[in-house]
Formats: sequence, structure tokens, C-alpha cells
Amino acid sequence: MTKPSPLSHSLHAWMDAFMHRSMRGWTHFAKSTGLSMSQFSILMQLHHKGPCGMSDISERFDITNAAASQLVDKLVQSGYLERAEDPSDRRAKLLKLSHNGAKLVEQGMNERHRWMDELTKNLSADEQKKIIEALDILTKAAKNVDK
Repeated sequence: MTKPSPLSHSLHAWMDAFMHRSMRGWTHFAKSTGLSMSQFSILMQLHHKGPCGMSDISERFDITNAAASQLVDKLVQSGYLERAEDPSDRRAKLLKLSHNGAKLVEQGMNERHRWMDELTKNLSADEQKKIIEALDILTKAAKNVDK
């Protein structure tokens, strides 16, 4: 195995710290709402990808349709999801975030980002400028990798 470059080493260290803090924030927020991480992940999928069917949920989370249905039913009963008629197949139902579900996702994202806001307060203006430039370069490169 080859030794990672200094850039890779720095990126790995940042990613480890970022993921640890990010997941800790998600877990804490999900627990405070009474939702499981699986339920909160379903809300996040709908936030990012838009309405979808039950089979999309079961495929995305690699669970049976019955297990997906149980998770979704609890989210519908809690008022975070709505079932709507699928315009392309009237027999099927689409799942979408309700107004309360969208608000909850937004609150979760704000909670997740709060530690980064605190972190930036400890950086000088020059450090912030360097980080902005570096992150812009990394973001552009990441988008090109996906093509």
C-alpha cells in the first residue's frame, strides 16, 4: 500500500473530523425528535430527491417493502410525510414531505451546520479566505469526478 500524499492525508483527516461531528449532530437531533436514524434518513432522501414511491425507499435503504412501509406509516402518522396519487400510475402512491416534515429537515440541517458556524468564529479573515478558495476548488473537482 502506498503512503497517501500530504494532500490526501489532510483531506482524510478533515473528512474524519467532519463526518464525526456531522453524524453526532444528526444523531442528537434525530433522538431529540423521537425519530430513528432510518426515519430521519427517509425524510432526508425525500428532501434531496423529491417525491418517490415505496419501492424507492426499500431499494435505497436495502430493506423489504414491509419494513419500509412500517417506517413510512409512522412518519405519515406523525405528520412528516404525505401520500399522494402518482400521476403516472393512479394505483400507486407517491411519498412526499409534508410542511412539518420539510420544517423538521430544515431544523436538522441547521443543527448539523451549527458547529461549523462556531468553528468559523475561531478563524482569522485570512484563514477564512484560504479555506473558501480551497473548498471552491475541491467542490468543482468533486463535481467533475461525478461526470
